[in-house]
Amino acid sequence: MTTTNNVILEVKGLRTSFFTDEGEVKAVDGVDFEIEKGKTLGIVGESGSGKSITSLSILRLLEEPVGRVVGGNVFFKGEDLLAKSKKEMMKIRGNNISMIFQEPMTSLNPVLTCGEQIAESIRIHQKLNKKDAWNKAVDMLKLVGIPSPESRAKQYPFELSGGMRQRVMIAIALSCNPELLIADEPTTALDVTIQAQILELMKKLQEELGTSLMMITHDLGVVAEMCDKVAVMYCGKVVEYADVKTIFTDPKHPYTVGLLNSVPKHDQEYEGDLSVIQGSVPSPFALPKGCRFAPRCPHAKEICHAELPELVETADGDQVRCWIHTDKWENEEVAASHE
Repeated sequence: MTTTNNVILEVKGLRTSFFTDEGEVKAVDGVDFEIEKGKTLGIVGESGSGKSITSLSILRLLEEPVGRVVGGNVFFKGEDLLAKSKKEMMKIRGNNISMIFQEPMTSLNPVLTCGEQIAESIRIHQKLNKKDAWNKAVDMLKLVGIPSPESRAKQYPFELSGGMRQRVMIAIALSCNPELLIADEPTTALDVTIQAQILELMKKLQEELGTSLMMITHDLGVVAEMCDKVAVMYCGKVVEYADVKTIFTDPKHPYTVGLLNSVPKHDQEYEGDLSVIQGSVPSPFALPKGCRFAPRCPHAKEICHAELPELVETADGDQVRCWIHTDKWENEEVAASHE
């Protein structure tokens, strides 16, 4: 991974653990990626892969002491967020970095009007008076495509549809013109039509405001439409990191291939069952000794079960965590052929 001056967020060796009565859960275990200014990084993987915990770790929103970052660095514009004080982080959250949370119905405050919730962030970070903050809140509702924004601003979240609430969440996140927006499953539980509208809105606002975007999703269709680069996560680790075209045309990790094969193709007929990834995600208390995907991988050999592969750079500059793309894999194949 080559860092340039155009990089706004750089995550290096991030490790986050949860400490329970049963033991330590390594939810994020040595994650590396970067996001360039004005670009979109997609983070994909099954539930429990560490996607959302990565975003909460970046913003330091974990419930300590049960969950905490235990290693690594998170550089935002060259400054390590993990070294910031709580007071300094409060100035950054919602101002320089904003987040659209997964479920708008539970993320929005049910006893405050939508306008009040948008205006609160504006008053805190932009130091506007109550009237000016309210007017900007109404402008934000208009910006995200909510009709009759003046009256909608006075309504409570339960009075709005799911799509409307998600737009309110986007309005809150963008109210202070953040340089980085983290969107955690922004279209979950929305129907297809509303999902398309929300994604189109986010693309439009990103182009107008020049915001960098970190898109967390399990929907590969969203990834194809929105992202420039993709980090595929499995059991707390990035197993493949590449540009979006490569992920769809030349995936290198067997897990990425399995995810893509699990998506129905509209131009194909299916006589039997859809392709699935066999097995299930291992328990976080009993992770495999070697590659964490090895128990489910159709190509796994002895080395895969014995040693954990590193994230290595391939000939085309992408990165993959798989023994197939190393000399050890070739040596093992040669040894097997002589047996």
